Amino acid sequence: MPQTTWEPGPPTPSLTAGVVDVWCADLASGGEPEGALLSEHERERAARYVRTEDGVRWGRARGIVRALLARYAAAEPSALRFAEGLHGKPRLAGEAEQGAAGTADRLRFNLSHSGDVLLVAVTLDREVGVDVELPRRATDHVAIARRILGDEEAERLQALDEPEREREFLRAWVRWEAVLKCHGVGIGGADTTPVGPEPWITELQLDPPAAAALAVERGPCTVRCWQWSAAGG
Repeated sequence: MPQTTWEPGPPTPSLTAGVVDVWCADLASGGEPEGALLSEHERERAARYVRTEDGVRWGRARGIVRALLARYAAAEPSALRFAEGLHGKPRLAGEAEQGAAGTADRLRFNLSHSGDVLLVAVTLDREVGVDVELPRRATDHVAIARRILGDEEAERLQALDEPEREREFLRAWVRWEAVLKCHGVGIGGADTTPVGPEPWITELQLDPPAAAALAVERGPCTVRCWQWSAAGG
């Protein structure tokens, strides 16, 4: 696994061709001011979650995404408008394409959160997918791998002892899901035949037991890893 160094993020980030920025945020310390950036529709969506804590995490994640993309686009966070693809992948749309000329309409992003860990990948002119996963209780890793990832991966995991099996399962899973998200299909479209070549994939190192991966269209590319802070970056 490549070594990942998470540096404090710049307050005014910018991108050039061939660069992907990945931001890591702690949702447990989120809320204001990011939560104040949500639209009425986003607040309503967060309130519909059965578990209150899940709605709070979703709202904090969306607020951070708004604040972050606004910095790249040199736009007001409240001016950003989002649309979703067929399988729910978010993108900037409509009035979001404003701010820094030639930048906002080129931005591509993807996000993933598990527990209180949020990752947001941002780049220009190429699709991107990111996934992070934390272990879940009472999971039959071999059975899931056989059903989703194939017999070969299931047999590899079967030969391992716990907790190595759990760790290797998470590594395989985040790579698989990051690719799906890069293609814009997600788990719900896993049976869809993707168009174009397979994306470039790299793993992202987080504090155990989390696993994470990034998939980028037309890779390889330079990956910069930043730690989010509402105050400065």
